Amino acid sequence: MLIVAVGVAAAAWHSAQSVVRLADAQSVSAELLSEQQTYISVREVQGHVDLAHAAREVGSATEIDWKAFLLDVRSLLPADVSIDGVDITSSSPLELYPQATSPLQPARVATLDLTLSAPGLPAVPEWLDALESLPGFADASPGSIALGDNGGYKVGVKVHVNEEAFSGRFSSTAADAADATSTDETE
Repeated sequence: MLIVAVGVAAAAWHSAQSVVRLADAQSVSAELLSEQQTYISVREVQGHVDLAHAAREVGSATEIDWKAFLLDVRSLLPADVSIDGVDITSSSPLELYPQATSPLQPARVATLDLTLSAPGLPAVPEWLDALESLPGFADASPGSIALGDNGGYKVGVKVHVNEEAFSGRFSSTAADAADATSTDETE
């Protein structure tokens, strides 16, 4: 009987200790919850920031750095050829670019209609071959060649651009790469 009484007393003592520890843990939880309430506005702001980042990524998904692209086009043309006109048609984040109906033509996200001037009879096939080295180049086709007012030639060229031309500067992968670079630089 003595052993049973000691066992009951030990169990009661252990139970009382557990109740005390539970009360302490509940007290700490209540303090943490009240502390979290002071930072709820920070969490809301962070949610808005995350939403803005996502919107920026979607909005810029079809962005092409046209200035750099046109400078690349210009660098591939002979020195005596000038670009007189550029008409750009491209996709948007909300609307897909119309694709070719021919199965042999590649997918595209934009079209450049270039008007070029050349002093002599232009070597259009050579120009088109040179354009193939452009990042984002899908295909190109000559439009028209006409004698200009000054004795030179006016040439129309249609250049189709694929998704490799997208800048991707606000994409998640670009942001991840930038974060990795800044982490490496700080170490």
